[in-house]
Amino acid sequence: MKLFLTITLLISSAISFAGHRPFEAMDLFNMEYAADPQISPDGKSIVYIRRGFDVMEDIARTSLWLIDVKSGAQRPLVDVNKGVGYPRWSPDGTRLAYIAKSLHGSQIYVLWVKTGNAAAITQLTASPGNLSWSPDGKHLAFSSFVASDSPRLGKLPTAPKDAKWAKEAQLIDQLLYRSDSGGFNKPGLSQLFVIASEGGSPRQLTETYSHTSRPTWSSDGKSLYFTSNYDDNWQRDIQNSEVYKLDITTKEVTALTSRDGPDFSPEVNPAGDTLLFIGSDNVGGYQVNQLYVTDIENITPRSLTASLDRNINSATWSSNGKYIYFNYIDKSVMKIGRVDLKGNIKEIASGLGGTTIGRPYTSGGYSLADTNRVAFVSGSTNSPAEVAVVERKKTKYLTRLNANLLNTVKMGDVEEIWYPSSVDGQMIHGWIVKPNGFDNSKKYPLILEIHGGPNTSYAAEFSAEIQLYAAAGYVVLYTNPRGSTSYGTKFTREIYHAYPGQDYDDLMSGVDEVISRGYVDTDNLFVTGGSGGGVLTAWIVGKTDRFRAAVVAKPIVNWYAFTLTSDIGSFFWKINFDKMPWEDPMAYHRLSPISLVGKVSTPTMLLTGEVDYRTPMSESEQYYQALKIRGVDSMLVRIPGASHSITRRPSNLLRKVAYILGWFDKYRKSEDKDNVNVDVDVDGDGDGDGDGKQ
Repeated sequence: MKLFLTITLLISSAISFAGHRPFEAMDLFNMEYAADPQISPDGKSIVYIRRGFDVMEDIARTSLWLIDVKSGAQRPLVDVNKGVGYPRWSPDGTRLAYIAKSLHGSQIYVLWVKTGNAAAITQLTASPGNLSWSPDGKHLAFSSFVASDSPRLGKLPTAPKDAKWAKEAQLIDQLLYRSDSGGFNKPGLSQLFVIASEGGSPRQLTETYSHTSRPTWSSDGKSLYFTSNYDDNWQRDIQNSEVYKLDITTKEVTALTSRDGPDFSPEVNPAGDTLLFIGSDNVGGYQVNQLYVTDIENITPRSLTASLDRNINSATWSSNGKYIYFNYIDKSVMKIGRVDLKGNIKEIASGLGGTTIGRPYTSGGYSLADTNRVAFVSGSTNSPAEVAVVERKKTKYLTRLNANLLNTVKMGDVEEIWYPSSVDGQMIHGWIVKPNGFDNSKKYPLILEIHGGPNTSYAAEFSAEIQLYAAAGYVVLYTNPRGSTSYGTKFTREIYHAYPGQDYDDLMSGVDEVISRGYVDTDNLFVTGGSGGGVLTAWIVGKTDRFRAAVVAKPIVNWYAFTLTSDIGSFFWKINFDKMPWEDPMAYHRLSPISLVGKVSTPTMLLTGEVDYRTPMSESEQYYQALKIRGVDSMLVRIPGASHSITRRPSNLLRKVAYILGWFDKYRKSEDKDNVNVDVDVDGDGDGDGDGKQ
């Protein structure tokens, strides 16, 4: 189906910003951003993944680039176009291991940085992951899928020659039998391997259970530390992982932790006597991950970050073993911290982010050199991630990947706000994005855009989707209502056994706050959100008719059905409920947006990927059919081939925006259209009226 991707704007008053034009849909294909910056051990070079979008093949384009930190000079290292990633320096900084696609699937490559020569060192039948160099640089540990036999049942007769019998049935006997973006899981599990860094036959180290985390080496190179769950009931308790030690010679595995809750990301200090890991307690509902250390011979974990009350995402030792560097998010800002073994915490860098192009989620990555120089990626509301370094409190930005585009495009201004919730005066964090040429004396339509999760957070980051809404003449509000992360455990846990609930009041208070500023047309309010934001959008239109139209993207509308159909339903239910759905079905119904569908009068569009296994299409179908039965204006948009990550393909990001704007434009009051006209061809017939007729 043809999609008219360009969103044209006709604004009644002339706009001039020194030649700057609004951000347009096709600008997405001219944008690039940095990810996974890996600084060399000596701190003099950084290799990073450079991401962009291929307009002809409609895919993400990736390559590896090398930066000289002193001069800022760049040069390309590897350009595979369709898939290269996970670059990791050898301990001496002479080589770079990475994973790239080949004619026979993804393989591990090693590149000699000085000469630029590279070679594949594996011939695997399943893609590798989680690369880790041995301390002497002679070996690499990694994980890879190992297939097992499919279940067998009964015996069929042999089909006659040239007979056209039905396709073989798929027999499933696993609890976790499919995964979003991965499809139906093949029989088998991911295992750990080790291979010589110059190539050869990989040696499989584990045989049973699932190993999907990155292994790290002991300081003497004789053992690996990793995370898994070796309980026979692991599929039903997938979040209760432990730290294990594996002897590379004997393959003997020893459990080092036994806490009730997830423990992960182990790493031993250079001296080899102290282990760090990240973990949280399984006490029901959200808990922040804390950074733990323990004597390796006497396992008695103690937290170094208990006073921080922020979620720890990753951690690594300094080369002298005196400090641990880690990253965390504080009030929507991702930071790098440093802690000593007494628990004294110091902020090293702030403002990591810019790697989620679609919506403005907190994100970012970093790495640490032996010199304690830190490389990280940082974005802004105008631009996605660039590479930066920090040393002795001084930050230096090394790339400007979108400089040419930003010289011609004016992004919508983003204003940070805090406002009190009507529930209890709790202060809620949010951002207002204003259209190009914003005039405070005029009235603008408003879009409330709601994040997913629900335990995630938005930030002051670049968002192609929100910038396109603003470019179409809308004021956009996005917020972090209670349940969002980075504001402390209490704030996040306020939705425990109550979601969706008072988030509704937080969001409505945000809308009222923007309206109070005088530039919002209260007759033209719109609401949308995806995943957890889809849950809240469906809940909102069941509670109020103040919005002229809504788009519910990839939602959960029926918690009972979701628990039994989602790829994460078998353990996600514990976040919201004390009992399983058949034990207390009314509790599930009370918190399901489908319980309010009889009160909905707002024109509502459902938008979901056809192979979404996280919030399956059946959730959207239930809600859509209920609306249609009641006679509510509604539409169901099915995105072919798309998983929960609808925007994985760039054209689907633009499709999503076009459909949402088209739906809102259809219901916006006509007098508002005198000021802003958005021409979006939703149905692909070329006329932009959404009726599917040419």
